[in-house]
Amino acid sequence: MGRWIAKFVLRCRSLVASKRVETELDDELHFHLERHIEAQVSRGVAPEEARRQAVIAIGGLDQQKDACRDTRGVTWIDHFVRDIRYAARMLRGNPGFTLVAIFSLALGIGANTAIFQLIEAVRLRSLPVPRAGELTEVRIASGNGGFGISENENSQLTFPIWEELRDQQRAFSGVFAWGTTGFLVGSGPDARPVAGLWVSGEAFAILSVTPALGRLFGPADDQRGCPPTVVLNDAFWRAQFGGDPSVIGRTLTILDRAVPIIGVTAPEFFGLEVGKRFDIALPACAAALWGNPTDRRDYFWLSAMGRLRKGWTVGSAAEHVDALSRGIFDATAPVDRQPSSIERYRRFRLTALPAANGVSSLRTTYASALWLLLGMTGLVLLIACTNLMNLLLARASAREHEIAVRLAIGAARARVISQLLTESILLAGCGAGLGIVLAPSLSRSLVALLATTNNPLDLELRTAWPVLAFASAVGLATCVLFGLLPAFRASRTDPGVAMKAAGRGLTANRDRLLMQRCLVTTQVAISLVLLFGAALFVRSFRNLTTLDTGLRRDGVLFAMFADFSDRPSPERMLAAQSELLDRIRSVPHVDSAAITTQFPLNGSSWTQSVELPASIAPERRSSKFTYVSPRYFNTVGMRVLAGRDFDETDTAASRKVALVNETFARRYLGPANPIGVTVRTVAEPRFPSALYEVIGVVSDTKYSALREPIPPITFVPIAQHPSPRPWPGIVIRSSAPPSTVMAAVKRAVGDLHPNMTMGFTVFDTQVRDGLARERILAWLAGSFGILAALLATIGGYGVISYLVVRRRHEIAIRLALGSGRMRVVRLILREIAILLVVGLVLGGVLAVAVASGAGSLLFGLSPRDPVTLVEAAGVLATIGFLASSLPAFRASRGDATAALRSE
Repeated sequence: MGRWIAKFVLRCRSLVASKRVETELDDELHFHLERHIEAQVSRGVAPEEARRQAVIAIGGLDQQKDACRDTRGVTWIDHFVRDIRYAARMLRGNPGFTLVAIFSLALGIGANTAIFQLIEAVRLRSLPVPRAGELTEVRIASGNGGFGISENENSQLTFPIWEELRDQQRAFSGVFAWGTTGFLVGSGPDARPVAGLWVSGEAFAILSVTPALGRLFGPADDQRGCPPTVVLNDAFWRAQFGGDPSVIGRTLTILDRAVPIIGVTAPEFFGLEVGKRFDIALPACAAALWGNPTDRRDYFWLSAMGRLRKGWTVGSAAEHVDALSRGIFDATAPVDRQPSSIERYRRFRLTALPAANGVSSLRTTYASALWLLLGMTGLVLLIACTNLMNLLLARASAREHEIAVRLAIGAARARVISQLLTESILLAGCGAGLGIVLAPSLSRSLVALLATTNNPLDLELRTAWPVLAFASAVGLATCVLFGLLPAFRASRTDPGVAMKAAGRGLTANRDRLLMQRCLVTTQVAISLVLLFGAALFVRSFRNLTTLDTGLRRDGVLFAMFADFSDRPSPERMLAAQSELLDRIRSVPHVDSAAITTQFPLNGSSWTQSVELPASIAPERRSSKFTYVSPRYFNTVGMRVLAGRDFDETDTAASRKVALVNETFARRYLGPANPIGVTVRTVAEPRFPSALYEVIGVVSDTKYSALREPIPPITFVPIAQHPSPRPWPGIVIRSSAPPSTVMAAVKRAVGDLHPNMTMGFTVFDTQVRDGLARERILAWLAGSFGILAALLATIGGYGVISYLVVRRRHEIAIRLALGSGRMRVVRLILREIAILLVVGLVLGGVLAVAVASGAGSLLFGLSPRDPVTLVEAAGVLATIGFLASSLPAFRASRGDATAALRSE
């Protein structure tokens, strides 16, 4: 042990005090040398001969020094340090190449790391709870299909289903229900929206979430009709109450109801939905107090999650809940639906899915887009690596004379490879380090692009070990990809041939240029893939932003109202709504205003089944339904194409009437005259069957989302709504700035209802926020496409410039023999033309194949659109050809005599 310790100390000392150790080694060897010389001289040998024999006996001073250094086992470290220093000097001596290399790598690695960091936060990171891997979600398999009426695919559960699941399941040691909602905290105009969370009583205990203050919900908060209490999120507690510990026991006004505060959650718990942080949590059993009926069998609003029992897996849990499904859905089947809907309900099946990563609408919406962007950044990095490999091959070829001299004087090929590879490692290390520094800023920029006005994101973007491992792996792969090949190629230089070629000015070796030509072709092909994808996404985004929705967007506002202290009685509801609408119409800046139950293009919809006369359509159909007041169509810019608009005579007591859109008339009524046709709705809870007479046809418009095709829509007078809300939504049109209109409406409505809470949405802003995914794809894909084209251009320019330098002697001879300058230009441009054509052909095939997988992200455009492909190829070819023309014209203007003399 003592010997090993001594060796370790010696090796450490040889690293940290190398000069002293070398001096000691030199002194020791000279001491032995002098002793040998003295012994030989004492025997009568001449001093010069004595020294010679002493050196022979020792084995050579330098050889012994090398042997001693080798026995320390740290020589490779010394060599590596020396290689690093030499590589740094070489790179510092060529700042242009070094800066291009480092920043190209940094941008590629930084972009890859940033997008992977976002993917890690959205898809890969576990919930901040103990043993998150045991969590499993229970949902309706494949969704409820809109109950057989709409296209909705809601996979959530009703409160009765949750109760049956809780009482019957055996797969989980604990199971809980939860749901998200928005609340208004405060009273009157000062009320502010907050993110709310419904949870069953055992939720926090099952998740092992501990309170930072007070207590959390328990079994008492799991029975219908439980008293309302509220638990605060740590961030909300600190922001709204300044972290005051005396908040426990005080009340928080939620939707005009005072609710006692019982606790604050631990800081690390943000909720169960990734990307969103809840502010307050309330017991689900008290939801009926705020309009979420716990006894309704057709109201799907809860998610269920459980912690697996020991010995159970997600698969066995899925089989267990599937076996329970028939009994659960038989016991909770609604009784006030149509027989076909009830039968569909009874066929629902429950399933279980892993839930360690929580749930996220962000994950569902942006999953394919994020993976696609990660692939695009990978291609950008590949182009950067290819470009740098090309540059390194050119530098290695330019340094052939230097490498030949090294090999000729005895340098080992391994040392040459080590030195050249060290330069690559240094470049890759600097690029990866700068990329990791840039990644957080790029990640925050991505989140800012994803966030919208009405849907802010709360993502903790941290540089955790998966992100660091990813960045390190990318950096290492980059180093191996573009560093090894140039190093091996350079080390295979024949010293004799290289020296002769350098001295005689031979033209370039075609075999050595073949690799660089292949790399340029690869760059062009990959760049075309990125440029084609960028063009597709930019054009798709433009198609959506310029799409004619059939609605007026400029100057249109949506206003929402709530007054929990003054809820009009059912008898006064219509009168109160009319009074509110008249007050808004009287505001000076308001040009027009109307009531609606469905704001257009806000992502929601209301669908009902309808029955038409048997002579027109014997089968039941479905239609979107919207209840509106008179002047609604004028407010939103819709045209009445046939018949008449609603007016003040269409009341609850008058005959029931409706207007339908063009799609309804064309699809359901065909050539029949729509005016006078009757439409009967199928009875639903709170919506009894009613017979409506069609009195007009309005122009087609988008309804729920821009991407969705225009559906059949039925409009009914708001006065004939079978189950109206106390306070309606109102559409306002004005030519004044939105902020001016909002302030004026607030003042006018506040005079009428002092406790009224108001919220506004600008229609144009809502539409643009709905295009967040398309916007980020267009921005980033466009940026990557431009960057790829730039890198490919640099690569082509570099190869042609290197080719011109290598063929300088040949070009000089051609010019000296009378060859025209334009002929020389054509000779050189032929090289880049061939590379561009081959690269564009290969890239075109690859681009079409790759783009086919992104068809679902495009709008109004085929993923194989030939016009876009030709335009992208033309742009890339033009830029590459123009950039490569510069060295060609520069070579043609050279002095042939001077070039020959320099050889």
